[in-house]
Amino acid sequence: MTRTQMARKASRGLSDLRLLPQGGMTPATLKTELLSGLTVALALVPEAVAFAFVAGVHPLVGLYAAFLVGLITALIGGRPGMISGATGALAVVMVALVAEHGVEYLFATVVLMGVLQIAAGLLRWGKFIRLVPHPVMLGFVNGLAIVIFLAQLSQFQVPGSAELTGHGASGGRWLPAETMIPMLALVALTMAVIWLLPKVTNIIPAPLAGIGVTAALVIGFGIEVPRVGDLASIQGGLPSFHIPMVPLTLETFEIILPYAVILAAIGLIESLLTLNLVGDMTGQRGGASQECIAQGLANTVTGFFGGMGGCAMIGQSMINVKSGGRTRIAGIAAALFLLAFILVAAPAIELIPLAALVGVMFMVVIGTFAWNSLRILARVPLTDAFVIVLVTVVTVLEDLAVAVVVGVIVSALAYAWNNARRIRARTHTTPEGAKIYEIEGPLFFGSAEGFVELFDPEGDPALVVVDFDQSRVVDQSALQAIEALAGKYEAQGKTVQLRHLSRDCHRLLKKAGNLVVDADDDPDYALAVDYGVRTGIIGGH
Repeated sequence: MTRTQMARKASRGLSDLRLLPQGGMTPATLKTELLSGLTVALALVPEAVAFAFVAGVHPLVGLYAAFLVGLITALIGGRPGMISGATGALAVVMVALVAEHGVEYLFATVVLMGVLQIAAGLLRWGKFIRLVPHPVMLGFVNGLAIVIFLAQLSQFQVPGSAELTGHGASGGRWLPAETMIPMLALVALTMAVIWLLPKVTNIIPAPLAGIGVTAALVIGFGIEVPRVGDLASIQGGLPSFHIPMVPLTLETFEIILPYAVILAAIGLIESLLTLNLVGDMTGQRGGASQECIAQGLANTVTGFFGGMGGCAMIGQSMINVKSGGRTRIAGIAAALFLLAFILVAAPAIELIPLAALVGVMFMVVIGTFAWNSLRILARVPLTDAFVIVLVTVVTVLEDLAVAVVVGVIVSALAYAWNNARRIRARTHTTPEGAKIYEIEGPLFFGSAEGFVELFDPEGDPALVVVDFDQSRVVDQSALQAIEALAGKYEAQGKTVQLRHLSRDCHRLLKKAGNLVVDADDDPDYALAVDYGVRTGIIGGH
């Protein structure tokens, strides 16, 4: 990197840390950012407490994670507007570790998870999120919307009567009718305020107004419905530095490493997909590797301060963006408000009815679900429609990381199959009696067998010319197919000439290398082959 490039990068970094939107920070913009942060902080409380229960740890462990991860990623993350904190996708992985080894091993795992994420950022692995196809993204947001919806159902059940899972509560007893009816009515009221207020004014974020109206009604009239305090007390002090009390042995490393790898992968996948989603809404691009480093640093710090770790939260990010949060100030404010709740405002926050927060999350569900995907299912290719449905279902039944990996694999296989069917050849015979094969379509592992079947070594004349001008040799399987073809013609005592192959092909072909006819218009591209082929360990006959 040149000094000029370094200076530009530093300038961009300093500009980013100023936290200011284009045009500067006006009092109206600052008010919007702060109110958006307050709305997000209110929505974070029940989520952090619930996910702490899922992981089998104290509620403050979840709240501290939401504060620390949220603050650090807001300061240095790859996309202003994103909100991070404790999430259910990570909590369901942590529960087995906590149950078997205790919470101290969880803290050590979170530290190692953060180190792995920092390494991924430094290696710039975040760019591979570009390989996620659009149908996978649609399935991701649809599945996540359903997961968010299911997670809210636990608020309609008697506390302590349900078995908590990553998607909410299961097997619990529903609230009695005298409580359920008013709660449903309050949820509907909150949703109505959020929907109607933007049509009247944008003075305050609609979700915050919905929470305020519903909370005022419940507190003012003493309506008996579940409140935040019914989940757990959120009163606490400042998180303190704490080195995980685990033996520094190889056995400890062997215990925590598998969990750390899984947590790091899930956290980065969810964070990078959320980064793309927020980017689509705000018109921003880039920042994937920076987000990896920010998530890693946040989790490393959190592990040393008694937090359960976390990653980007798509629900709270949607609340922030739709409430007007566009800069880092909103995320920082959300984290600081959450800390204030823990330190001084717990008694007041615990009075807020859960119905108000559920109503906000239900509106997030409606806004997150890609409703247009239902209309296009019948119009897009069958494979894309299958991927959308598959990723949605796997997200709900398993987790986001598994769903995305499955979707990418299926999409890649479908792409390979479609390209494998494109290999074909146009043939003609020259006046001199030579047969010309003009190959069309990519030659790679999927089309290698079909490529060989295009030829007739026994029936072809003594001279055969294979022209790759309209083709591209992609990988080692393609090279092996060319070698095999040359061997078949050689066995028949016939001559083969290979035209319009790249210099990379010339160098890597062994047996057929002397059959290549050089020309000024030979293409110039590299092959995706492994080290073994390049060094001659693999390849040839």
